[in-house]
Amino acid sequence: MRGCAAFLRASTQRPVSALRIAALNERRSAAGLPVTDTHLALHLGELLYGNLGSPRRLDFTVLGPAVNEAARMETLCGSLDQHVVVSAAFADAAGAARSRLVSLGRYAMKGVARPQELFTPRPWVRRSTRDQARLAPF
Repeated sequence: MRGCAAFLRASTQRPVSALRIAALNERRSAAGLPVTDTHLALHLGELLYGNLGSPRRLDFTVLGPAVNEAARMETLCGSLDQHVVVSAAFADAAGAARSRLVSLGRYAMKGVARPQELFTPRPWVRRSTRDQARLAPF
């Protein structure tokens, strides 16, 4: 899938959003305020989505085993100390761009039949200070 490969190509440099979050966290930490972090789990699978419920309470939601697996992967981000975790299904769909991934090993996840191999993009290429200086603060 071209979308999977495109994400992996883009992940070889630290995204501007990550630099902005880091800058925001520095300012908040210096002010004694709580800091934030981001986690992203990428998986490929079938799901159902749409508005479910009754006329009195209607919610847009997604359902299916792929959704559960992605949610379990996201919860592992913190313990694996990774901002992005990618499933084997996503990695397989990335084609040649899979070479940009590093295996994190196999992990058992609640509600998932077998342990799944998880990946993360290779470490970011550090941007120059000139690139960082051009970033607008939040």
